[in-house]
Amino acid sequence: MEDTEQRDPEERAPASVIDRYYTRWYRADMKGNPCEDHCVLQHSNRICVVTLAETHPLLQKGRTISRINYQISDGCSRLNNKVSGKSKRGGQFLTDFAPLCRITCTDDTEYTIFSCIRGRLLEVNMSILERPALLLEKPSTEGYIAVILPKLEESKTITKNMLSREEFEKVVAKRSPNGSLTEPREEVKKTEPREEFEKPLSKQSPNGTATEPC
Repeated sequence: MEDTEQRDPEERAPASVIDRYYTRWYRADMKGNPCEDHCVLQHSNRICVVTLAETHPLLQKGRTISRINYQISDGCSRLNNKVSGKSKRGGQFLTDFAPLCRITCTDDTEYTIFSCIRGRLLEVNMSILERPALLLEKPSTEGYIAVILPKLEESKTITKNMLSREEFEKVVAKRSPNGSLTEPREEVKKTEPREEFEKPLSKQSPNGTATEPC
């Protein structure tokens, strides 16, 4: 007789790679825009990955992305970001409300994605420019927006104005009777023009280090 493995029916599935190595932090209703929630995955080595929260309108109602634009203004493009050396010198310095990109859907709805935290921009995700569907299909992994490195002295305090997953779930629960993080939610389409990107390209010092936020 073959041995059969008995499983506890309440046994939890193994934690995902994201949940094993990263801590999830959230900004709800970014800049006052309903449900435009952002998520930051913080690794123990200080690196932070900016993604869309699962409740963001882009991930609801089977939307299709027509364009992703990392050009912030005439003088500033996130695609021009360059870092060098182990200390990652030269990356654009971002404030916590610095715009990273604009995403336009096929219905002409447009969303601005923000950095959420202060730090140096290490990279943007070139893959979503070639395959925008990655952002919709795998927003927390291959469809991330950008990677940011906070200052060492700020690495333990950058999330003080953000929500833990438990706190974020409470915010979501107030929006919906069942409080589901994955439930599609009705979107209020904006008729007002979107806020323009604020900052010009940061000035560079002779050694290539950004000296002003972009």
